Amino acid sequence: MRLSSSFLPTIKEIPSEAQIASHRLMLRAGLIRQTASGIYAWLPAGLRVLRNISEIVRQEQNAIGAQEILMPTLQSSDLWKKSGRYDAYGPEMLRIQDRHKHDLLYGPTNEEMITDLFGQIVKSYKELPQILYHIQWKFRDEIRPRFGVMRGREFLMKDAYSFDIDYDKAVITYYKMMLSYLRTFQRLGVKVIPMLADTGPIGGDLSHEFIILAPTGESGVFFDADFEEQDWLNMQIDSEDEKALANLFKQITQFYAATDEKHDKSRWDQIPQARRREGRGIEVGQIFYFGTKYTQSMDIAVIGSDGNKIYPHMGSYGIGVSRLVGAIIESSHDENGIIWPDSIAPFKACIINLGVKDEACVSICEKLHQIDPENFLYDDRDERAGSKFADADLMGHPWQIIVGPRSASKNKVEVKRRKTGERIELDVEEVANYISNYNDR
Repeated sequence: MRLSSSFLPTIKEIPSEAQIASHRLMLRAGLIRQTASGIYAWLPAGLRVLRNISEIVRQEQNAIGAQEILMPTLQSSDLWKKSGRYDAYGPEMLRIQDRHKHDLLYGPTNEEMITDLFGQIVKSYKELPQILYHIQWKFRDEIRPRFGVMRGREFLMKDAYSFDIDYDKAVITYYKMMLSYLRTFQRLGVKVIPMLADTGPIGGDLSHEFIILAPTGESGVFFDADFEEQDWLNMQIDSEDEKALANLFKQITQFYAATDEKHDKSRWDQIPQARRREGRGIEVGQIFYFGTKYTQSMDIAVIGSDGNKIYPHMGSYGIGVSRLVGAIIESSHDENGIIWPDSIAPFKACIINLGVKDEACVSICEKLHQIDPENFLYDDRDERAGSKFADADLMGHPWQIIVGPRSASKNKVEVKRRKTGERIELDVEEVANYISNYNDR
């Protein structure tokens, strides 16, 4: 992609309406534009990040046997009245009527709809367990939308729902999803701590939220340093091995981790001082077990082996995909701009041409661009070098490939790692291999 012909509008000024770093940088780097209070259009670079996050989430959900569907954004109020949540949910629910005066709502979550769909299709205990998920837009009418996509009214979310025959099997699914989430966030390039949480309006008696550490987080967090060293991706745990999953959950929960709302000072004081960690955090995901709350209230049952009705035990599992974009920027930026993790960056590298009128520079840039024209952004603009460097830092590309007349005459370029500032001069033919095989040390 060539920057001169791209819809990637960067701005130098700090937007007056933006109160936190992620909101400022998302506007300045051309990821989003506000269209109404708490509602944003995602521009090409921002949409690429959303898709990269969604794909990793999707892969990890599929890996534990979850099946992707797509439910509509609009829901019938009848389902929510059946579950008893229509009046209880509160003013955050956007209620509307169609031309036939039927009451509809813009879904803030999907427990009722998925339970109804399940009931239409699954009739026997032999068809359990089931884990169904989708990645879909939600709407919650926040009274004071703020902080950009961190506290917006419309947001993209992955929500999954599980159906099991009994409590014991439902808890194993909960453990399985816990492992999936830990692996997902590690692949996204962020450090996340799982913490015991309140269940809120969704209900139930078991819930964990996943917190990204960031100085501007809305919650105070307290946790054992052991969490900082975990490598979830390299744990050899079969997601179908119930004993291994139960042991993993025991391992995770034996170490202290709590938000300020759940903080237990007496337990905290028992942890050795050297292992105590405090900070701020942003919630980016939450998992719930809530039993038969929805299957019973909506009378959705399967036939058991003895011919009697069984109400399946349910759980729900959310990841805020669009919220993650803001949260990751909050935890990974500097005074110059965004520092994207490689796995979700909108572009893997930016080729910066410092000699747009120099034949050797142009030739090398074209050659580099052809390595991966979709993921190597080519800054071919006739702009000052300072402006190009500033935009590259602002947009947060993991790599900058700098091509100037002096180095180009020797068939060399300078490669800069955005995260560390590390620079190295390479032959043009070495660039692709160097980037592909680089490991942060």
